[in-house]
Amino acid sequence: MAENTYGADGATEAAEAAGAVAETTAVSFGDGWDPGEREPGGPGADRSGRGVPVAFGQTMKTLRVRAGLGREEFGRRIGYSSATVAAFEQGRRVPSPRTIDQSDDLLDAGGLLKLWKGELERAQYPVFFQGMARLEKEAAELLAYDALVVKGLLQTEEYMRALLAMRRPPLDEETIEQRVAARLARHDIFDRRPAPFLSFVMDEAVLRHRYGGRGVLRGQLEHLLLVGEKRNVEIQVMPTEIEDNAGVNGSFTVVTRKDGKKFVYAETQAASTLVTEPEQAVIAAARYGIIRSQALSPRESTELIERLLGSP
Repeated sequence: MAENTYGADGATEAAEAAGAVAETTAVSFGDGWDPGEREPGGPGADRSGRGVPVAFGQTMKTLRVRAGLGREEFGRRIGYSSATVAAFEQGRRVPSPRTIDQSDDLLDAGGLLKLWKGELERAQYPVFFQGMARLEKEAAELLAYDALVVKGLLQTEEYMRALLAMRRPPLDEETIEQRVAARLARHDIFDRRPAPFLSFVMDEAVLRHRYGGRGVLRGQLEHLLLVGEKRNVEIQVMPTEIEDNAGVNGSFTVVTRKDGKKFVYAETQAASTLVTEPEQAVIAAARYGIIRSQALSPRESTELIERLLGSP
């Protein structure tokens, strides 16, 4: 599976989602984006971007020592334990932008640490997802159909951890923490101004899988109801009893950038594809429109989720 590991949520062939395998084109965004990067098992799969956090951590440590602060005292001033500070300095954890700002000011770094924020943000994601992460930040509209798991943008932290813990081969704890932090950071899209239009359709079966247990699923369903109340968000469910579903080829996401350019993103178990050919992006957007028309309305979907919450 894909999004249950990295963040684009779900598994499908991008080419089929866009309508043409042979016409698929991958775009390069720079900054380490490599559409050929593979997970699991690919070279550097879980090591992508590690050099950036390590270099940042060494810089932070040098500045901390220069300031005459021990890890415990420094951690106390920025609100973390000495163990967490050690994780930052060793490149095992990526600090939040707010923590970076605090550290820069506290250590009188003159903006040196703040310069790392963009690179550190990208380094949180697997190499193959870095381009999509950037697209999400530039999105005016995002349309997502998911057939396997709740989309990463909609996941609670507990649901994320449950999915990541199911990975085989297992992910180490440091990688899980990094992935959770990165996925939570993506939730900023819901509060961005101007607000992008966000539409999500997911199969009813996605809402019934008890990944992590009943409590985790219940929290996830409650979260969907809360997010669905936002004026720029629509959440719909594709009922299992439906006889027609234009999404049978699998999960995919269509992103429209602020300049009007459309992209189609999808993942398989071993790779991701970002389709940039305009015709195929238009076809994928049209397909998504059909999926929306076949799914329950937002109101009906809310009622279904509420019923699921009330069921034993």
